[in-house]
Amino acid sequence: MNTKDILHELRVRSGLSQDDLAGKVFVTRQAVSRWENGETVPNTETLKLLSNLYQVSINTLLGSPRRLICQCCGMPLEDGILGKNKDGSLNEDYCQWCYADGTYTYSDMDNLIDVCVKHMVNDQFTEEQARAYMKQVLPNLDYWKRYQELGDDGEFEAFKQQLIREINDLHIEGMPKLERLNALVGSYVNLEYRLPGGNKVKFLDDQTTYLGNQLESELGGDRCFGVLANMDFILICTYGEGGSDPELVLYKKR
Repeated sequence: MNTKDILHELRVRSGLSQDDLAGKVFVTRQAVSRWENGETVPNTETLKLLSNLYQVSINTLLGSPRRLICQCCGMPLEDGILGKNKDGSLNEDYCQWCYADGTYTYSDMDNLIDVCVKHMVNDQFTEEQARAYMKQVLPNLDYWKRYQELGDDGEFEAFKQQLIREINDLHIEGMPKLERLNALVGSYVNLEYRLPGGNKVKFLDDQTTYLGNQLESELGGDRCFGVLANMDFILICTYGEGGSDPELVLYKKR
């Protein structure tokens, strides 16, 4: 689609008139009309405002002339999985798992490879092939080439290690020692949990990045532990095979 058609479709889908949109991005109604007629294209600053308003990349607004990939993990990027800057604006260079609210979530390339490989293995792509592919691709991505410049001197990693210590200090029976936490966001954490008494509650934000992991019980069987945490809480739940309703939920306000 052309930019003019994309802008028209996004405005209509959002239920905005040309006057409404003009007021939100600080232009005249005539300017909006010229965009949608293909006479002009929004300038850079206006494209940023439109990107934030519609929650789509500038690349999408311009008809997707570039193929976007995450410059940390190499994943192809679409609007729904773009990372966000501290001000809430979309970042077109990273996915939401590698870059959350202005924070880079990986400082160890081998750790990232371990996380990615298990999602890449299929009938045509073995674990060895996936690992070799990632080891070839990642060093050529901008984040890893500029890691010394973009890194935070281990600040975020220190925060993760602090959470890991706090979680292990809870000494949950049957839960193996937690070694690492990974970024989780979207449908991976947007779950309903069954509380004692049978009630369900959903208190995880689908647009928020949490740190978490899944662990198999050291007591054996089909029991697993789900771990989620951020600056405000630590949540640990146990659940059975097939993702059945959790039997135990521990919530710790930090």
